[in-house]
Amino acid sequence: MLGANVWAGGHELDLIVRRGRRLVFCEVKGKTTATYGHPLEMLTAEKRRRIRIAAETWLSRHPECQALDCRFEVVAVAGARLARVGAEL
Repeated sequence: MLGANVWAGGHELDLIVRRGRRLVFCEVKGKTTATYGHPLEMLTAEKRRRIRIAAETWLSRHPECQALDCRFEVVAVAGARLARVGAEL
């Protein structure tokens, strides 16, 4: 893990993980109940834009990681259930 709750470009990245040549920016969304929808519904277009800005800023500050294969993932925790989703941001 390269970082948790990292601020870059005025926005937060929940997790930054490197495994080999892959760099993953991971957003974690959790809800204890389904009363107001699923955690993935909390990932709005505006939130995706902020994550993109933060990731681009972080990469500009870490040139050693710029040649890595980057991807975005979302981990959704709904009560006791966990789902991991690759995301297009």
